[in-house]
Amino acid sequence: MDPDFWHARWEANQIGFHRDEINVYLERYWPALGLDPGSRVLAPLCGKSLDLLWLREQGHMVTGIELSRIAVQAFFEENGVIPTVQEQRHFTRWSCEGIELLCGDFFNFKAADLGEVDALYDRAALIALTNVQRQHYAQQLAHLLKPATPGLLVTLDYDQSEMEGPPFAVPEDEVQRLYGADFHIQHLTWLDALAANPKFRDKGVHSLTEHVYRLERQ
Repeated sequence: MDPDFWHARWEANQIGFHRDEINVYLERYWPALGLDPGSRVLAPLCGKSLDLLWLREQGHMVTGIELSRIAVQAFFEENGVIPTVQEQRHFTRWSCEGIELLCGDFFNFKAADLGEVDALYDRAALIALTNVQRQHYAQQLAHLLKPATPGLLVTLDYDQSEMEGPPFAVPEDEVQRLYGADFHIQHLTWLDALAANPKFRDKGVHSLTEHVYRLERQ
């Protein structure tokens, strides 16, 4: 999907991917990463996710990257926070205590734009991208993250012929193909998620599984 697609989705408030609760896998599996207080967590394509607040509550510094200014502004307004806004070379930095959202195209960022990153959290970034974009996304993460950086990745898998994405199906063998050269990959769990996601069933999807991986940059 090109940037105009996502801008249009946010402008029309077509954001079914947004969740009004903390992701259960984040709460369950994040502590096992063993991060020190004050560690900086990168959350690509973060939208206005409440998961950012949960990560801050764990003592982390959180850096989200989001294309849509509408999403970034909504995050701060809906959480009653007045951010400091700074225009940078190719993005805008919105920040408050413990959280900064960098509004810009993820694929344009350099490691120097982010500063030190200690961990990765991806709940809805990889599955928001087309097949070609996913390859570029994985390469960009490898560029941005230093060796030994851990992360948590959540994906969906279903028969792509039954529904057009996004969110797109990303099977386990594709995760291995995308990340295997630059990351250690551990498949933590999977869950039958069709009953909890009726919109997929309404669109003709017969089987839907949610998968959780632990990544570590080699």
